[in-house]
Amino acid sequence: MAPSLYWWAKETHRGTPVVVKMENPNNWSMVELESPSEEDFMYPTGAIPKGARNKNAKQLTWVLLLKAHKAAGCLTSIAAAFFSLAAIVRRRISDGRTDFTDTSEAESPAVKSKFFTCIKVFLCLSLVLLGFEISAYFKGWHFGAPDLQLQYLYTLTNLSTVKGVFDFLYSRWVLIRVEYLAPPLQFLINVCIILFLVQSVDRLILCLGCFWIKFKNLKPVAKQELVDLESGDGGGYFPMVLVQIPMCNEKEVYQQSIAAVCSLDWPKGRMLIQILDDSDDPTTQLLIKEEVLKWQQSGANIIYRHRVIRDGYKAGNLKSAMGCSYVKDYEFVTIFDADFQPFPDFLKRTIPHFKDNEELGLVQARWSFVNKDENLLTRLQLINLAFHFEVEQQVNGVFLNFFGFNGTAGVWRIKALEESGGWLERTTVEDMDIAVRAHLHGWKFIFLNDVECQCELPESYEAYRKQQHRWHSGPMQLFRLCLPAILRSKISIWKKANIIFLFFLLRKLVLPFYSFTLFCIILPMTMFVPEATLPSWVVCYIPAAMSFLNILPAPKSFPFIVPYLLFENTMSVTKFNAMISGLFQLGSAYEWVVTKKSGRSSEGDLVSLIDRQPMPQRGNSEPNLDEMRVEMQQQEERDSRKKKHNRIYTKELALAFLLLTASVRSLMSAQGIHFYFLLFQGVSFLLVGLDLIGEQV
Repeated sequence: MAPSLYWWAKETHRGTPVVVKMENPNNWSMVELESPSEEDFMYPTGAIPKGARNKNAKQLTWVLLLKAHKAAGCLTSIAAAFFSLAAIVRRRISDGRTDFTDTSEAESPAVKSKFFTCIKVFLCLSLVLLGFEISAYFKGWHFGAPDLQLQYLYTLTNLSTVKGVFDFLYSRWVLIRVEYLAPPLQFLINVCIILFLVQSVDRLILCLGCFWIKFKNLKPVAKQELVDLESGDGGGYFPMVLVQIPMCNEKEVYQQSIAAVCSLDWPKGRMLIQILDDSDDPTTQLLIKEEVLKWQQSGANIIYRHRVIRDGYKAGNLKSAMGCSYVKDYEFVTIFDADFQPFPDFLKRTIPHFKDNEELGLVQARWSFVNKDENLLTRLQLINLAFHFEVEQQVNGVFLNFFGFNGTAGVWRIKALEESGGWLERTTVEDMDIAVRAHLHGWKFIFLNDVECQCELPESYEAYRKQQHRWHSGPMQLFRLCLPAILRSKISIWKKANIIFLFFLLRKLVLPFYSFTLFCIILPMTMFVPEATLPSWVVCYIPAAMSFLNILPAPKSFPFIVPYLLFENTMSVTKFNAMISGLFQLGSAYEWVVTKKSGRSSEGDLVSLIDRQPMPQRGNSEPNLDEMRVEMQQQEERDSRKKKHNRIYTKELALAFLLLTASVRSLMSAQGIHFYFLLFQGVSFLLVGLDLIGEQV
């Protein structure tokens, strides 16, 4: 009886169950519960041996139709994406907006034109040589790796073995390559490889230092914790703190930054907030004034300052604010950019480190980003900045007590600022300038990796490009100006060497130099002058290892390791151009372009602040508010008529075609790793040149 009850459990399942759902002839779906095995296709109908699974031909037909349907859907999606991309590219080209038509660029048209001309010359030369090499290839001039030997080349170019005019010309070209072009190119390759290895060793040492810090749990510890948070009259350490928010035409973020700073958990009588507004837009000025008035009426100790003479950009703004007579009553100053929103306990966690530590001049907190997952561009930026904070600044802070001030989310001892000469407008990196001068005067810095301040990343390539130009031209300006002072300073030889060779030369000059020269210029040249060789481990293995080290502080970004490697090489053209401009004072290297904000930072935190904070009565400010609203409506109408556009970046496009041309030449020589690198790097330059990365408008 039992066997008859369980016969269905022992018998082999027959057929392929398929569920077909059909609402109408044009709308149907099918789910395969079990795929056919190989034996189903081995025997014709009716020839299935005993014991084999019996499949119904109609069921197999439905399964094959299902797979064909899935494949067709995949091809349709790919085709749709391709046509969408083609439409975007066509729209970019038809708009005709390039980086040369942007008058707000941080580099002058003359400098851009010269740099672009050099790239175009390389591109035209590579196209001519590619045509020459293709013709030679079909005439039998095949060069593989074993052929690139001096004796063999001389044999091939012997006049007695040369037949025809073309063979004669190509043989002369080969001799020119061997005798005149290859030696200096190989020397330049060797120099760049040495710089590359030195920089890689430096990065490896920084990572080992970070590992040691985590292994030993090394971090700055405050000598005294704050215990009385209600007033400064108790036993807690509550010095006078000046909080500054410099801003310029940043109406997207002013509300949330002011709200966050006014919510800092610190005795109100021992903190003054300065809103340093350099806006030249009357509407923005009225908005910020109204916001400051609102918080004043709610009891915050906050004031509004607007300069009449707006010289010196951010440095001039901070210098003007520090010249106020009441500043002498304060011991510390903390600075937040307009898009930064500190947590309420920011001062509680930073100020105590100054207690009984008279040599400490700066406490720097790290940044966190609320829009890090907004698009591919913000994800790639996160990798760089996570390494900068987690590794570079933390290691230098623990072992050297020195790093570059980030310009925001830091607390300065006012005495350290004054002894170091205060804010100077001589460069576009006033934060790095004051940090170097303070270090030369013997002040020490502390970096707090566990104290975060929220901000936002540039979401468009245009904004990110301008930011990177300022960040890489400014250090070279500063190096020229600070070098005599560094050499004359009384700090130790080791500290001088660290500032000159590691802080400035290796990390600010060498890195953009070899990244652009080696991977964007020399590597394509070696495809047309194959007698000069660039090893595969330089092209692939070490860059991959360095990218892996860079991505360790942001492990969730590991899937983006390949795009990160390609994008960093793509950005090298901007960084190299900025570095040269700053070093030799070319173009408008001293121009400050405010990074565009989107106002995404801490939107959730801002809502919670509004819910928690009672709104004050505006009273007599209502007429001003009405005027402001009318003007805001007029401004919005004007802005609605203005369309934002993505633009084409000519240098990146020219380099894309140069690398793709070199990849074709590499394919002829069967150089696998070089071909794939040039191909993918060329595609990366192409995507960036067409502004297909970042915000699309």
